[in-house]
Order: sequence, then C-alpha cells, then structure tokens
Amino acid sequence: MGCNPEVLKHVPLFALLDEEETAVLAAQVRLKTFAARQRIYKIGDASGQAYVVVSGRVRVATVDQDHQEVVIDEPSHGEFFGFASMLEQTPHQTEAVAIDEAVCLEVDQKDIAVLLQRKPLAGMDMLRVLGRQFHASQQLVRLRANRHPNEVIEKDATFGERIADMVAGFGGSWTFIILFFIALVMYMTVDARLGSTAWDPYPYILLNLFLNMLAALQAPIIMMSQNRQDTKDRLRGELDYDVNRRAEAEIQGLARKLNVLGEKMGDVEDMLRQKLARE
Repeated sequence: MGCNPEVLKHVPLFALLDEEETAVLAAQVRLKTFAARQRIYKIGDASGQAYVVVSGRVRVATVDQDHQEVVIDEPSHGEFFGFASMLEQTPHQTEAVAIDEAVCLEVDQKDIAVLLQRKPLAGMDMLRVLGRQFHASQQLVRLRANRHPNEVIEKDATFGERIADMVAGFGGSWTFIILFFIALVMYMTVDARLGSTAWDPYPYILLNLFLNMLAALQAPIIMMSQNRQDTKDRLRGELDYDVNRRAEAEIQGLARKLNVLGEKMGDVEDMLRQKLARE
C-alpha cells in the first residue's frame, strides 16, 4: 500500500523530486503510524526496512557491554533511521522506539534504488545523515570508554617529568635518608681521622657546599613533582566527574523506565476495571 504523494513533498529527502517521480515513489513506500512508546524494531530484528520520520520523534538506542542503554540518535521530521542495517542487509544493531506519536515512511532497498536512479544527489543527503550518526557513535565511544587515570597520566608524561617523579620519589624515601645519613657519618669520620691532612677540616665547609648544591637541585625537582601531583589529582577528579555523570544518567534512565512501567500498569488496571464493570 502506497502513501499520499503530498506527504513526500514535506520530507526534505524527497522534496526535490518532480511530480512524476514523487508519484512513483509514493506508490512504493508505506506510511506507518506508531503510538507513543511503541517499539518500531528491536535489536536483532531483520533489517528489511528503514524509516523516514514524517512527524513526531523517535529514540534510537543500543545496549553496551554493561547492559546499559545508550541513546544513539533522536530523529525527528525529515530524518531517517535504520538505513545502515537495511543497506547492509544485516540485523538491526539498535532499537527504535517512538517518543511520542510518530508517523514514518517505511522504505526498503528497492525504494532507495528508485530514488537514487531519479535523483542521484539524494544519496548525498543520506550519506550526510549516516556520517552524523557515525560521528555521534564515535563520540559516545570516547565518552563512555573507561580510562584508567594512571595510564592516562603516564601516557602524557614527558621524559623530564618522569625523571622528576623518580628523583622526588627517591628523595622522599627512607632509603635515601638512611644512605644519606651513612654517607655523612662516613665523610665526617674519615675527615676527622686524617687530622691535619684532612681535605675538609671542621666545620666542613666543603661538605656544606655540597649540601647547599644538593638542596638547590632538589628544590625545583620537588616543585616539578608537586605540580605533576596536582595535575594527577585534577585528572582523577575529571574522570570521577565523568563516572558520576554517567551514573546519574543511568539512574535517570531507570527512573524513566519505572515511570513508563507504572503508567502501563495503570492503563492495564483501568482496562480491567472497565471490563469488570461491563460484566
């Protein structure tokens, strides 16, 4: 069953077709109406058809490895969905549900072939929408990827920053304190035993010079390491914020599903009451 050619004229994808081409295409496509929250197709369904939204809105979502719903797109008037699976003739990788009452054109590969034969430039519009959906999928992957803070920090660290971390870590350890104390005791003991031939007699001016040089070098290195630690803390805070935001979005999704479930249960109760009242 076809649809009214006037409907196609209000769809941007088909707006440039002439009267004859519009009539031919209208005879092939089918117009379908979906109620609010009605599922159009689910993951794994055969992909014989794709859809163009004439009115209303549709939510296209998938499920990640954590079994959480991820919204891919929300097409509205003039936009389409399900084309990738239809063109590849593979099962749908997403689920489409009408957000509110939606009127959609149902098309298949033959319909698209007819359209491209008559208006080849219409393929550019299709590629543009598919490219937008592809970029949206890439963005979702980047946002939802679990990044380990230490891996991110080490990946971005320069050679100088790694050296600063190693020096600061060794300088703040008991190993350094014990070795440094032993070296000082040995230095002063050997110097004292040499007596008048000592190279650095009391009050150990040369030793003080070495200690001042060591302190002068350690101070900026320790400051570099502290700056690195501040950067690490800030990055960990940003990653924690991303995780909390995801958790909040998932909780809101669960709350939305519970509300929908409550509404459906209320509808069922009303239907049962009406049925009992008739009996």
